[in-house]
Amino acid sequence: MPQSYAVPVGSTERIRSRRKLTTVIVPLLALVLAAAAVLWASTYRSAPQQEPLTLATGLNGGVYYELGQALEGLTQDSEVPLAAQESAASQVNVEMIVSGEVDAGFSTSDVAALAARGEPPFDRPLPIRAVGRMYDQPLHLVVLADSEYQRLTDLEDTTISAGADGSGTRVAAERVLEVAGLEQGSDLEDVSMDLAESVEALEDGDIAAFFWSGGLPSQAVTELAERTPIRLIDLSEWAGPLAEQGQSFYEDVPVPVDTYPGVPGVRSIGVSSLLIVSTELPDSTVESLTGDLFGSRADLVEVSPVIRQLHERSALNTQPVELHPGALEYYQRAKPAHRSAQRGHRG
Repeated sequence: MPQSYAVPVGSTERIRSRRKLTTVIVPLLALVLAAAAVLWASTYRSAPQQEPLTLATGLNGGVYYELGQALEGLTQDSEVPLAAQESAASQVNVEMIVSGEVDAGFSTSDVAALAARGEPPFDRPLPIRAVGRMYDQPLHLVVLADSEYQRLTDLEDTTISAGADGSGTRVAAERVLEVAGLEQGSDLEDVSMDLAESVEALEDGDIAAFFWSGGLPSQAVTELAERTPIRLIDLSEWAGPLAEQGQSFYEDVPVPVDTYPGVPGVRSIGVSSLLIVSTELPDSTVESLTGDLFGSRADLVEVSPVIRQLHERSALNTQPVELHPGALEYYQRAKPAHRSAQRGHRG
C-alpha cells in the first residue's frame, strides 16, 4: 500500500507566505536595479564633456593660424579641448581675452608687454597671464625682387602696408617706421591690409612693400615667393635705436637663406611669441592646457618647424607678462621629469 505523508500543521500557510513575499520582492529588486542602471548611465556614460576653450589665433596664411588649427584637432580628446578662432592676432587677441570673448590667444611679446604695463595702444594694465614663450618671429619687410628698394628709408614717398589694424605686425611696423624717421601720412602712405590683401596688392603693383610679423616660414609668404620673385629688406640696423628707446623686446634675428624659395638671407628685428590667457582661468585648466601644448610638440613641428624652439626652460621667459599659476605648476612638475630624462640620456 502506498504510504501517505501528513503535512505538518501550518506548513501550507508558510509556503503561501513565501510565494507572496517572492512575488513582491522580485519586481521590487528589478525596479531597484533598473533605477541604479539609469543613475550610473546619467552619471558616467552621459556626463557632459568639458566645454572647449576658445583660442584666438591669427590670419590665414600665418603660423598662428596653422598652429591653432592643429591644436584644435590634437586636443579633441583632452581634458581641455580647444576651439580655434581666426583673428588679426596679438592686440585683438589681448582685447578679446580681457573682454571674455575668448579664453586664450597668441600674441607677440611686445604687444603683450604693452598690455601688461598699460602702455599705448592700451589705456590701462590688462589682466592677462602667459602660458609660455613659444618661438621667435622676425618682422618681414617684403618687396619685389627687381625693385629699387634696398633699405627701409628708400620707401619714402611710396605706398606700403604696415599690417592689419589690431595686429602685432602693425605695432612693430609703426615703431620701426618711427625710429627710421618715416612719418605715416606725410613721408609715405600706409594702407591697412591683412596678410592676404598685402600679398595681392604687392603682386598687383598697388603697394611698394608690406610688413609682416610671423614665424619662419609663413605659408602666405612661401606661396608668394613660389609665384613671384621677392626679397626681404634688412631691418637689423633699427634694433639698436629701438633698444635705446626702451623697446628691448626687439632683437636682431636672422632670416636664413632659402627660408622662402629663392629669397636671399637677411637680418631683421624680431620678437618672441607668447600663448596668453585670462587671469580668470582656473589653475587646473591652465595646467592641463600647458601640458597639452608640450605634449603636442612633435605633431606641431610637422605643422611648422619653428615649434622646434618650444622648450620648457625657454618657455618660462615671458617677462614682463607674468606666468599664470597653473602654467607655473606645470613647469615645476615637469622640471624633475626633465632632469630624470637628462640623467637617463647621459647614462
